[in-house]
Amino acid sequence: MKRKLIAAIGVAGMVIGLAACGDSDGKGGDGKASEAKELTVWLTVDAQKNWPELVKAADDAVVAKHPGLTVKHEYYGWPDKNAKLDAVLATDKAPDVVEMGNSEMIGYMSTGAFAEIDPSKFENSAAWLDALKESVTYDGKTYGVPYYAGGRVGTWRKDIAGEAGVTAAPKTWAEYTSALDKIQAAKGDKFSALYQPSPDWYAAMSFVYDAGGAIAKKDGDKWKGTLSSPESLKGLKQYKELLDKYMHADKTKDESDRPVVFGQGNSAAIFAAAWEGGTAATPENDKVGGLTDKLENFVQPGPNGKNLPVFLGGSDLAVPAKSKAKDVAAEWINVFTGAQGQKGLIGKGNLPNNKTDLGPLKADPKTQVAATAAESSWFVPTASGWGQIEKAKILQTMLRDLGTGSKSVEEAAKAADAEIDKVINTK
Repeated sequence: MKRKLIAAIGVAGMVIGLAACGDSDGKGGDGKASEAKELTVWLTVDAQKNWPELVKAADDAVVAKHPGLTVKHEYYGWPDKNAKLDAVLATDKAPDVVEMGNSEMIGYMSTGAFAEIDPSKFENSAAWLDALKESVTYDGKTYGVPYYAGGRVGTWRKDIAGEAGVTAAPKTWAEYTSALDKIQAAKGDKFSALYQPSPDWYAAMSFVYDAGGAIAKKDGDKWKGTLSSPESLKGLKQYKELLDKYMHADKTKDESDRPVVFGQGNSAAIFAAAWEGGTAATPENDKVGGLTDKLENFVQPGPNGKNLPVFLGGSDLAVPAKSKAKDVAAEWINVFTGAQGQKGLIGKGNLPNNKTDLGPLKADPKTQVAATAAESSWFVPTASGWGQIEKAKILQTMLRDLGTGSKSVEEAAKAADAEIDKVINTK
C-alpha cells in the first residue's frame, strides 16, 4: 500500500547531498564532472510512475551545480531492461546511470561492466542495510549504490483468525502454527490456512537461512551448492511441512498472481512482499468485500526462535564502466539516494537503503512491521554465475518437486546442488 509523501523534496534539500559527493574521483579515471555536458539516466518505470518529482529534484540539484548540463532519462520495464542494457553496453553509447534489480548486479559486476565507486562518498553508506550492501559488493569492491528496499511480511485475514478464536497476530512460531492449525480446522481441507506457492524461492530460502543453511558457499576460490547440507535440509523440511499442512491450492503454480488469489478469499494468510496484501484489497482484486479492513501485517516468526530472515528486494544504481560522465553520474546518484531522497522514497511506501532511516520507521505503527522485518535479511550468493541459476529456475524446480512430492526433500536438494554447480562459477 502506498503512503502519502511525508516530505516535499525541493532543490535546496537535494543540493545538500551534493556536498557529500563533491568532485569525486569516480574510480573510473575519466568522465570528469567539469567536462560532462550530458548525463543519461536509465531507470525503471517505477520511478516514472510513482516518484517522478524525486527524479526531477535530483536533476535540478545537479544541474544547479553544473550549469549547461543536460539530463536525459529513459525508462524501461523490468522484463526488457537487461536485454536493452546488454545491447548498448556493447557500443560506445552506454548510459551514465542504470537501475538494476539487486540480484541482477552480480553478473555485471563480475564481468567489469560497472565502474568501481568509493562508498565513503555517498550519504549513509556506512549504515547501508546488510543485504543491500552485499548486492553492490563483488570481491571486496563496491560497484553500485543501494536505491531502495522492499521487505516481506506476514499478512493475514484477522476476521478469519478471529472466527477461529485467534485474537492477536503471532509473535512466535508456536503462536503462528497454532493459529494456522485452528484456522485450518475451522475452514476445512479445501481452504488454505496459508497460501504459499511452492516455487516461491524467496520464501523458501528464508527458511534455509533461518536454519543456518545457504544456497551456496565459497570453497576456496569456487562456489558450491549447499542446499543438501544438514542445515539447508532442515530449513527445506520446515518449509515443506508448512506446504503439507496448510497449502491446499495448486502446488505447481508460482507466486506471480498471489495477490489476486489472496483476494479471492480462499486463504487466510500469506508470507509475501509488503505491498501484496494491499494489492489483494484493491477493487479489482477484492472478491471478499471490505478486504482492506480485514487485513493485518505482522513480522513473520521463524521456526528457530527468531524473526524469519527476509530477502530484501529492491534496486541499486550503478555507473557503467563505459560512461563518459562517471563523476557527475556519481553526484546524481548521491543526491537521488541521499538523506532527502530517502525521505521521499519512504513517503512513497519503500524501505530506505540504510539502518539510520530504518530506526524511526520502527517506532511508527504504520511502518513498524516492514521496518522490523527488514532488520534480519539474507542475500543470494555473489557468484559470477548467479544469473544463470535464476535463468534456469533451478530453485523453483527443486521447490516444485518437493512441494508436490515428486521427489523427497533430500533428492530435490541434491539435484539442485548438481545443477547449481554446473553454472555458478561461469561468467
